[in-house]
Amino acid sequence: MHSDPAAVRKSVRLYVTIGVSLLVFTAITVMANRLHLVVPIAITVAIIIACIKGSMVASVFMHLSHEKKWIYGALLLTIVFFIFLMCIPLFTIMDTIGTPVRATPIEHAGH
Repeated sequence: MHSDPAAVRKSVRLYVTIGVSLLVFTAITVMANRLHLVVPIAITVAIIIACIKGSMVASVFMHLSHEKKWIYGALLLTIVFFIFLMCIPLFTIMDTIGTPVRATPIEHAGH
């Protein structure tokens, strides 16, 4: 722990700032919910706000802001892999395999 009173005040100020920021983003989430947005936009807004809040918690309370560079690389790889996994349903929607094809009538010449 910190033994210097100035360092303790600085840490407390940081934690209070993050706590207030989390409360503000929670209020923004509630206000965004009351806007009655279209579902895809509402989900996008909620995910963006959750990512901001999660990054604040991870960087300060989990002390990731003081980690070495390779931790950031591993975290970035995890985020990229997570985004790829979340996009898999989009790839299946864009897939045309299994789409019913209507048969066109064949003209019988000479029958």
